[in-house]
Amino acid sequence: MDLSTVALLAASGLGAGLVNAIAGGGTFFTFSALIAAGLPPVTANATSAVAVTPANLASAWAYRRELAENMRRFAALGAVSLAGGIIGAYILTVTDNAAFRQLVPWLLLFATLLFAMSPRIVALARAIGRAEGKHPSRRAFAGGLAFQFLVSVYGGFFGAGMGIVMLAALAITEGDDFHLINSAKHLCSTLIQLVAVALFIAAGLVSWKETFIVGAASVVGGYAGVAFGRKLPAPVIRWLVIAVGAILTVYFFTR
Repeated sequence: MDLSTVALLAASGLGAGLVNAIAGGGTFFTFSALIAAGLPPVTANATSAVAVTPANLASAWAYRRELAENMRRFAALGAVSLAGGIIGAYILTVTDNAAFRQLVPWLLLFATLLFAMSPRIVALARAIGRAEGKHPSRRAFAGGLAFQFLVSVYGGFFGAGMGIVMLAALAITEGDDFHLINSAKHLCSTLIQLVAVALFIAAGLVSWKETFIVGAASVVGGYAGVAFGRKLPAPVIRWLVIAVGAILTVYFFTR
């Protein structure tokens, strides 16, 4: 691995940790950098998921108090997240590189549109949650869980944009409390990634040299993102991620 490739991977990890700490969307950076480094698409996706896991674990740990206080409340969300994550990750392990390569531009387009529409998606879900009152009806709660299950399958398979859709699902089941929703999001994201990572490692899909470089840089980026995020408005970061996603989508469609 030459120095320029190392620099590219480190920069992608740093950028991923930074934007994940503020707005989400770090997969755009890591996945594209790993593809550029020469990894096959399925391996790049699995390696990206493993590499950013330490930074995501750190984010979940930051919400340990809220998680401890609401663990029973989040039990059902955790269960469907585990089940969906396993299914999505398994689908990836049995998908060949040629088929996944055909899906990549569509997945990137989907994730980019999610980021672009995220304020409306989350606002709509929160409106539904508020209409149900402080505690959603059983029907709304069941619908939110089903929504979360589908998000988890997607997250186990690819993951870019997962956090945005998850916020919408959680706004239905958990109401309008931002810190409650964010703590639940970090819990569910961590569970999805952990089961996905276990399957990816067992299937031998992870390239470890690249994982260590991207992973170490993403942890640094995650810590920097906390301080940087206080100075730079989240919408600016979100539109940066959208721009990157749009460029990558066009690139993969035209390759």
